[in-house]
Amino acid sequence: MADVVIHRVTTLDLKVEPWDWPFARERRDDIAAHFAEHQREKPGLWNGRILLGRDARFDGDRFAARYFETDFASLLAWRDWGFPDRTAFNGFGMGALRSADGAFVLGEMGAHTANAGRLYFPAGTPDLDDVRNGMLDLAANVAREVEEETGLTPADYQAAAHWDCVVTGASIALMRVLDAAESGDVLQRRIEANLAAQNEPELTGIRLVRSRGDLTAAMPRFVTAFLETQFSEAGPSA
Repeated sequence: MADVVIHRVTTLDLKVEPWDWPFARERRDDIAAHFAEHQREKPGLWNGRILLGRDARFDGDRFAARYFETDFASLLAWRDWGFPDRTAFNGFGMGALRSADGAFVLGEMGAHTANAGRLYFPAGTPDLDDVRNGMLDLAANVAREVEEETGLTPADYQAAAHWDCVVTGASIALMRVLDAAESGDVLQRRIEANLAAQNEPELTGIRLVRSRGDLTAAMPRFVTAFLETQFSEAGPSA
């Protein structure tokens, strides 16, 4: 995993403050044209306000950063153009759902999303609804995204005390294991029933990952790196 670094932390110190992102300001016309092209292909894309990070710092069991407000169009262009401005990073939380029999629960992103076909844990880019007293509440963000995508609430799982921060290039995926009391097969049926009841679900299906043999190219590197670490900790049978 030479391209990946994973930090395990228990404290998040994520301040939200105004900042004029040079990339978004200087490339505004190009960004608008890029987003318009994406919208022609996927009319459901919405250019909402989101939060990105800068000045990431790991200090023992603490992760600190400063977050700023921008729009989704800028994030999408920045990503598609290979992250040309490294003064910012995409720091997002993910709920790593794990069943009682050890299966991790991932969802396949729908065709109408910006990451169609990719396999992820429940997640979403932080936004202003996740800000509490000037701080980004990533635990609340993860709980909200898990409920929106799967129907599961905090009463359905036990959240780990720590976060695994998976650093890959300009992204930091903050993974939190959520241990459910139900088996993988039961969780899969329950979540897929919830998706079937939605008019336009973000996910098209659920995949269970029980071992390294279940890892696929549809999973981003930060997901496979996290899972490889989890299976290593679980022992040779995983």
